[in-house]
Amino acid sequence: MALPSISIAPDRYAELHAQFCWQVPARFNIAQVCCARWAELPDANQRIAVCTHSTSEPPGKHSYAQLQQQANRLSNALQALGVQRGDRVAIVLPQRFEAAVAYMAVLQMGAVAMPLSTLFGPEALAFRLQDSEAVLALCEASNVATLTAARGDFPLLRHVIGLGARGLPVGLDYADLLATQPPSFAAVDTHANDAAVLIYTSGTTGNPKGALIPHRALIGNLSGFVCSQNWFGFDPYPPRGQLISEVPSVFWSPADWTWTGGLMDALLPSLYFGRPIVAYSGRFSADAAFDILQQHSVTHTFLFPTALKAMMKAYPVPAKQFKLKLRAIMSAGEAVGDAVFAYSQQQLGVTVNEMFGQTEINYIVGNCSRMWPAKGGSMGRPYPGHRVAVIDDAGQECEVGVAGDVALNRFDVHGDPDPIFFLGYWKNAGATQAKFTGDWCRTGDMATRDAEGYLWYQGRSDDMFKAAGYRIGPSEIENCLVKHPAVANAAVVPKPDRERGALVKAYVVLATEFAQQRQASSHATAQWDAALVAQLQAHVKGLLAPYEYPKEIEFIEVLPMTTTGKVQRRVLRLQEEARAAI
Repeated sequence: MALPSISIAPDRYAELHAQFCWQVPARFNIAQVCCARWAELPDANQRIAVCTHSTSEPPGKHSYAQLQQQANRLSNALQALGVQRGDRVAIVLPQRFEAAVAYMAVLQMGAVAMPLSTLFGPEALAFRLQDSEAVLALCEASNVATLTAARGDFPLLRHVIGLGARGLPVGLDYADLLATQPPSFAAVDTHANDAAVLIYTSGTTGNPKGALIPHRALIGNLSGFVCSQNWFGFDPYPPRGQLISEVPSVFWSPADWTWTGGLMDALLPSLYFGRPIVAYSGRFSADAAFDILQQHSVTHTFLFPTALKAMMKAYPVPAKQFKLKLRAIMSAGEAVGDAVFAYSQQQLGVTVNEMFGQTEINYIVGNCSRMWPAKGGSMGRPYPGHRVAVIDDAGQECEVGVAGDVALNRFDVHGDPDPIFFLGYWKNAGATQAKFTGDWCRTGDMATRDAEGYLWYQGRSDDMFKAAGYRIGPSEIENCLVKHPAVANAAVVPKPDRERGALVKAYVVLATEFAQQRQASSHATAQWDAALVAQLQAHVKGLLAPYEYPKEIEFIEVLPMTTTGKVQRRVLRLQEEARAAI
C-alpha cells in the first residue's frame, strides 16, 4: 500500500484518491506482517501487542515476542495433530491474548482460520462446522463439551482444544499442548491469493454463507483503516520538510474478534502497524467503555452506533468523570445519525468517521476527518483505492440524489485489481455469481450520492418499505427518535395495513430515567404511554416529512440485535406480519 506524504489542506480527497495505488506482493501472509516481522526487531520484548483488561484483575501486557513464540508453539501442536495447509480451523474465542495467538498460528501454517462467536448456540455452531468441514476447533473450557459432542456428527472435526480444559473428560488442554512444543516454527510461504479466513455472514433468508477471504484482503483494508482512524499510528501533519512521523497509538473496540468488524477492522490492522490493542471479553456497558478508554489511554477506537448511543445517554458530559486521549473514532454497522455525531464532536472532542463495508468487500467507503470534511449522517466517500458507485438494477450508475445499490468495482480508478475482494462463497458458486453485475459487486445496501461524492445510507434493500405510496428508509426515522431524551434506541419497521399497504411502526427502548418513570406509573401505564407516544410522534413530525412519523410506537425493553451490534429489523418485521395474520 502506497500513501503519499500529506500536508495540511482543507480537503485532500481528490488528490489522495488520484495518487493512491495498490502494492500487492505475489507472496504475502497476514501472520508474517502482523507478528513475525515485529518479533524479529530488537525491541520485540518491549513492543506490546495485546493488553488485557479485566474488571477484577490488573491489566496484562503481552509483547510481540511472546505473541510469536506462543503462535509458534501452537502451530507445532496443530501440525502434530494433523492440521495441514488449507484446512479449516475453528476459533471460538472472545477477545483475549490466546485468540490473537490462534489467528497467528493458523495463518502462518497456511491453514484457514474460521472465527465463530462464543454466543452461537449448538445449531449455529453445528451448521458452520459441518459446512466448512473444519478439522479442529479452539475454544474456552465452557464450549468444549458442545464442540466435542459435535464430533460424533461431523467426523472431520478430529480435535477440540480448550483453554482451561485440563481435567475435563473431553477435549485437549491448550496449556498442556503448548508446553510440549518448541518456540520456533518454519512458516509456510503463501500466495497473496491463498485463502486465509472463512467468515460466515448471515443473510435475511436461508443459511449463512461462508465468505472466503484471501491474505491480500488485509492490504485492501489498510487504506480505509488508516483514513478512518485519522492516519493511525502516524502524524499526517509533521514539521515542514519531514515525512509522516510515527506517534504512540493504542487501539480498542468492543467488536468481537470473531466477526469482520473486530478481526479485519481492529485486531489485524493494529498488529499490522505494530501497535497494542486492548482485549476485553466482558459485557459491553458505557461504564466499561469509558473505563477502558481512560485506563489504557486509548487513542483510536471502533465503536458501533449502538455503543455510542449508550455512552451518550449514560454520560452526556463525559469530561466530568473521565480523562480521554481519543484521536479517532470509527463507526459502522448502522447509520450514526447527527445526534451521536454532534455528541462525539462536542463531548468526546472527536469527529466520528463513519465507515461502510461488508465481510465480502470490507472497508470501502467512509470518512477521514483529518483529510476531508465529514458530513454528519453521511457514509462518506469511497476510500482511496476503491471505485465505488451507486448503481441501478441494470448495473448503470445512478444520477446524483437517486437511490440505488452501493457497489464496488473489481478494478480501481487506475484499472488495477482491487485486493479487498473475497474469493467467493464457500461451496456456493451460484451465490458468488449472483453477487456481481459485470465487474460490480453489489452490497444490497441502498444509498444516494451527492454532488461532492458523499454517500447517504438509505437502508438495506430488504429494510426499505412503502407506506401510503411513499418509500421509507428506517434509519432516518430511528435517528430522529434517538434525539429525543426519552429514547435510548429505536427500530422502525412496516406494520401491514389493508388500506395503505403498511404503516410506519417504531419499537422504542426507553432511556433509563424514563423507563423508571414508566415503571413507577404502573397503575396508569396506558395513559403514560399514550402521552409519550404523542410527544415522540410530534417530535418526528417536526423534523421529518409528515409521512415519515411512526403511526404506532411500541415500547420494548431490548431490541433484537446481531452479535455485531446491528438491529435485527427482520425479526420485528416478521413479528408484525405474524400479528397481522392472526
